[in-house]
Amino acid sequence: MTLEASVTVPVEQHHAMGRRADMLSRRALDWSVRACYGIVLLGQLLFVAYLLLFYVGHALRGQFEVWNKVVPRGYVPGDTLANVMMGLHVMLAAVVIAGGLLQLLPWLRRRLPALHRWNGRVYVLAALAVAGAGLYLIWVQGRAGALPLHLGLTLNACLILFFGAQAWREGWRRNIEAHRRWALRLFMVVSGVWFFRVALMFWVIASGGPVGFDPDTGTGPTLDVLAFANYLLPLAVLEAVFYAQSRAKARGRWVVAGLLAVMSLAMLVGIAVAAMAMWLPWMR
Repeated sequence: MTLEASVTVPVEQHHAMGRRADMLSRRALDWSVRACYGIVLLGQLLFVAYLLLFYVGHALRGQFEVWNKVVPRGYVPGDTLANVMMGLHVMLAAVVIAGGLLQLLPWLRRRLPALHRWNGRVYVLAALAVAGAGLYLIWVQGRAGALPLHLGLTLNACLILFFGAQAWREGWRRNIEAHRRWALRLFMVVSGVWFFRVALMFWVIASGGPVGFDPDTGTGPTLDVLAFANYLLPLAVLEAVFYAQSRAKARGRWVVAGLLAVMSLAMLVGIAVAAMAMWLPWMR
């Protein structure tokens, strides 16, 4: 074997190993994203069922006052506007969450593009309406706890308005990749109320109780942090996934895949506790 051949073989083996490592890291990232979506799908469907069976179910039976067992001042006798805004906020939240899950299904985009487009339009408009109703309930009705929680929910609503407008604009321009990214950002911030509950229940289990907050008054440093982390942390993870899918090397993709795996397990625990403690008992 010549000197040139003896050098070429290891170089080719090195390149082959690099391609295999690249392929495995991409596959790991893809499966971690799929697993994360599956867990979010499960948890959000449970949440939608809770919203429909508890809020809408009692509303159809004329039992609006039952809302107050879960949400302080959820129903205010004589305040028609506030009650309508609360009902609108809850019902549209169920529509937004269910519509958002549908928008993330690849086969829907491929096989039923017209349904994807119309569902997307309804999704964006409903998200904007939910954000507007939420701002009214926070600042006019004074609901949702202390000032830090008000500020966190307000920033969440503002991001919903901004991301929704961006997703709509890029979709109108047929800029598919930009539209996809803005739509995913919108999904993350719209899911903030769900992430908040799941993260709070995970914290209760991990810390051994309601550490850092008062469950009766809805105040405390834990809730102050979650008021912002419930959507900013998922947004940061989403940006990391975007980077890993487009520009990161194999090591970076493995790191992001591992991060998603850890977050998925944490969400699974939080969903289980939230379902048992917050949702299933009221789904009657």
